[in-house]
Amino acid sequence: MSDVLVIPEQERQTIEAAYQDMLSTIKSMDDEDRQNIQAAYELAVGAHFHQRRKSGEPYVLHPIAVAKICSQEIGLGPTAVIAALLHDVVEDTNITLEDIKVKFGERIAEIVDGLTKLDSAYNNESPQAENFKKVLSTLVEDVRVVLIKMADRLHNMRTLGSMPRHKQLKIAAETNFIYAPLAHRLGLYAFRTEYLDLCMKITDPEHYKEVAQKLAETKRARESYIEEFIRPLKKRLDELQIRYRIMGRPKSIYSIWNKLKNKGVAFEEIYDLFAVRIILDVPRNQEKQSCWIVYSIVTDVHIPIPERLKDWVTTPKSNGYESLHTTVIGPSGRYVEVQIRTERMDEIAERGFAAHWKYKGINGQPDVYERWLDTVREILEDPNSDAVEFLGDFRTNNLFHEEVYVFTPKGDMKVLPLGASALDFAFSIHTDVGYHCTSIRVNNKLQPMGYKLKNGDQIQVLTSKNQRPSEDWLKMVFTGKAKAKIRSSLKEERRQKGEFARESIERKLKNLKVNEIDEAVERLVRYYEYTSHVDFFYALAVDELHIQDVFKPFKEEGGRLVEKPLVIEPKPVVEEGLPELKRRSEKKPLVKARLMINGEPGDAYDFTFANCCNPVQGDEVFAYLTSNAGLKIHRTNCPNAANLMSNYGYRVMKAEWASTTNITFVADLLITGVDAGRGVIESLSHEISSLLQLNIRSFNIHATEEGGFEARISLLVANTDQLYLAIKALKKLEHVSTVTRVE
Repeated sequence: MSDVLVIPEQERQTIEAAYQDMLSTIKSMDDEDRQNIQAAYELAVGAHFHQRRKSGEPYVLHPIAVAKICSQEIGLGPTAVIAALLHDVVEDTNITLEDIKVKFGERIAEIVDGLTKLDSAYNNESPQAENFKKVLSTLVEDVRVVLIKMADRLHNMRTLGSMPRHKQLKIAAETNFIYAPLAHRLGLYAFRTEYLDLCMKITDPEHYKEVAQKLAETKRARESYIEEFIRPLKKRLDELQIRYRIMGRPKSIYSIWNKLKNKGVAFEEIYDLFAVRIILDVPRNQEKQSCWIVYSIVTDVHIPIPERLKDWVTTPKSNGYESLHTTVIGPSGRYVEVQIRTERMDEIAERGFAAHWKYKGINGQPDVYERWLDTVREILEDPNSDAVEFLGDFRTNNLFHEEVYVFTPKGDMKVLPLGASALDFAFSIHTDVGYHCTSIRVNNKLQPMGYKLKNGDQIQVLTSKNQRPSEDWLKMVFTGKAKAKIRSSLKEERRQKGEFARESIERKLKNLKVNEIDEAVERLVRYYEYTSHVDFFYALAVDELHIQDVFKPFKEEGGRLVEKPLVIEPKPVVEEGLPELKRRSEKKPLVKARLMINGEPGDAYDFTFANCCNPVQGDEVFAYLTSNAGLKIHRTNCPNAANLMSNYGYRVMKAEWASTTNITFVADLLITGVDAGRGVIESLSHEISSLLQLNIRSFNIHATEEGGFEARISLLVANTDQLYLAIKALKKLEHVSTVTRVE
């Protein structure tokens, strides 16, 4: 450890203080644990000695911080702390997995391997998706892999300020797309909330600051209101003579902004800005009864809104979450959400999977995570599945937020994601039941296999041994498990059909006196650009390719199949895996640059503005290199941004506005209000055309129920300043309720 000895004194003290602070958060460890943690710390300090973070601080402070998050905020033990301290040494230093295995054992080495990113040189359609798939494959063996990964991502998000802006956007997009839903699925609600807030701070800083400022300004008033709300409750709860905690907490900035955006109301009009939580300290066998007693007290003191009652105590969420939620009308007629739970339920709600594991198997506790992990294992079983396809299925169907509860004919309950079909139900019972499903009875009535499940449905699956999945089935299912199993069955069917073609190819190769058969087949598959041998042989079987034509570009040489030399014009070299980035023809005169793309004037490239978000000069933007439509410019808060940056980050390029131009941009506004007859159209068009002097590209308006109207107006504006002035002016009109920019 000679490297450690030459660390400057001030840095050494900073590192040591961070380490001691981390140690103090570990609840339980014996002497052996302490020695191993110390050894891991010393190894990490030595390995990362010459490395710095973008902020300039010693790199080793990062793994120490991740280890602290694991122990303090998730509640993991010494094994996870050791792995967290070592999580970057294999990827970033000369330390090998074998070194870790020798020093700390097989289990630590496996966890560190799961946390180590794939080799950056690995050529793949989406390295991010492949990396995530690898992490999940380790998850099913040891869940600590993904929990440490979550802690690593949380610390990276907290310290993202020193990174370049375009990298901040990519990391935030990946976090929003993958890690926030995964945190929800694992029950790490505090992580999910912080992820989403930090993502919004990066992708939509203007609205983030606006909401944060409003929350700061109203903090004292909120605290006073919560005290007024809680005071009468405390009197009644004290009479129960049980230990409890009661507190108020504001909702997250992200959730408040979502409410502002979706409801189209002002900040001052949002009543449920905070929730009151009541946490009971009672024995396990009294939990349900105690929660309902407290619920009756809350609804005695404050008027309840019956349709807002959510009972996750009787039927916990599929990620183990248990709580009673209700909304009541508090003082001054304001809505307040009240959450009632026990200390055990609260620990599971805050720490998710890690806390649940502590209570596993106690008093018949249903093993909700083990059931979920089983579905993950089944999706991962197909070794040939496309990484991006896998990630899409996994994210959509295994990280779902809402659920439906349905029943078998015997009364057993099944929990599936909202949007699941009757065919999804069949696959959830057993893969063979899904494969051979012929028809479905829902509540004793025959329904199509694509029938969308509703809460309380009782489902009977009818099967036949002769039934097999078809391509159409993929359109009927929603869950990742069902999609993976159907694709696997279709591939097996294709494999069987291609078996004769495979034998024909091998005979032909032998006739050509080719010795390396496997190598020759691999060469043919790559040459004709098929993703797998199965697809290649299937194409031959259905006459997409003909055997007599397949070998024309090849010859036998030294027992191997080689391509015949072709005389062709040289082509420009394009990086493998990326579409060609087209520059404008030099013959065309360049116009004044509006964008800088990767530091170059944007007018040197062929680019267009994406229709999904219609960027306007002044919006934060990025460039995305499409497969066949050149560069597309998107807003950073575009609905598709998270998907593009997460799955295809290597196609994303830095873009920023370079100069002011006289060119106009399309911006769509959605306006709602009270219908005042023909005066509405006249008033809106007068405000836009005459007073603001903006051109209207299109104007659609229709009446809504209860005397309202909804208008969608497409404007031509020069920049965001002009757009926001228009929004502000339209909001002031007497009959207008809301004005929002269409995302």
